[in-house]
Amino acid sequence: MRIKEIFDLAIKMGIEADFRGKERVEKFLERKRKKYQKLSEKEKELFDLEALENPYLDSRIHHIANDKEIKKVLAGISIEIEELLIAKELGDIDLVISHHPLGKGLANLADVMELQCDVLNYYGVPINVAESLMKERIDEVARGVHAIIHEKTVDGAKLLGINLMNVHTPTDNLVAKFLKDLIEKEKPETLGDLYDLLLEIPEYKEAVKLGSGPKITVGSRENRCGKIALVEITGGTEGSPKLYEKMAIAGIGTVVSMHQSQEHWQKAKEAHINVIVAGHCPSDSLGMNLFLDELEKRGIEIVPCGGLIRVSRVKKS
Repeated sequence: MRIKEIFDLAIKMGIEADFRGKERVEKFLERKRKKYQKLSEKEKELFDLEALENPYLDSRIHHIANDKEIKKVLAGISIEIEELLIAKELGDIDLVISHHPLGKGLANLADVMELQCDVLNYYGVPINVAESLMKERIDEVARGVHAIIHEKTVDGAKLLGINLMNVHTPTDNLVAKFLKDLIEKEKPETLGDLYDLLLEIPEYKEAVKLGSGPKITVGSRENRCGKIALVEITGGTEGSPKLYEKMAIAGIGTVVSMHQSQEHWQKAKEAHINVIVAGHCPSDSLGMNLFLDELEKRGIEIVPCGGLIRVSRVKKS
């Protein structure tokens, strides 16, 4: 596989796992195409054309130094200059893949957060309420990432002559669907049941040993879950803390979160919503592994780094 084929596979898998479904993802893209058509010629010159085909603008091909057949990939949750130097030192790495956004992908992190509105609506929060509260949070995130030096790692890849891409929301979609399907199948009754279920997943079990595994942060093992919602796994970053009250009204009893700020924890507690923080590193690792397994099936060797807990589910012949 070449770099563009690998990236296109990630986008395809992300769409297939998207809570919105393929049809609504296409409608999302169609709205952007219509917006583009209404722009002036001067505005079109500055428009990000990738937005017309890629529904996950926090995921990008950042640099192609050598467009060749990819045989060995260095993959990590976070890729910075030091990981690029590791790739250079190893000498036989054809492509570096980061999970966390880099460059233009980081600059466009807020663009994917609209997905959270549909996830919330899937679990019963009225779409008008979700959109109104998420707009505040999306604007806040957009202002925050605007101040970051986005291109530092990408510049490093260019100077070192390293192929670089990142895959963020597509693999977050994969972990969200994986957990959703597992929870719907096993139907855990208590928070203890849900916690134990997470520990049956190798990435979470290994993370416990590393000190970064799942934690019940609101509620106790004996608390009954009620309706379990995966509203804090995909969609860029944390949504609005004001949403917990609305989730409680919608009948949500437990939220499975990837990570959670102090303010979000406090608002969940006030709304009497149980919370299990599954863990940032193992959750990201699970999503990445589901994608990387598809590369491994195609004969590509995976070298983990940058916080990735590599677990292969590819059956060996």
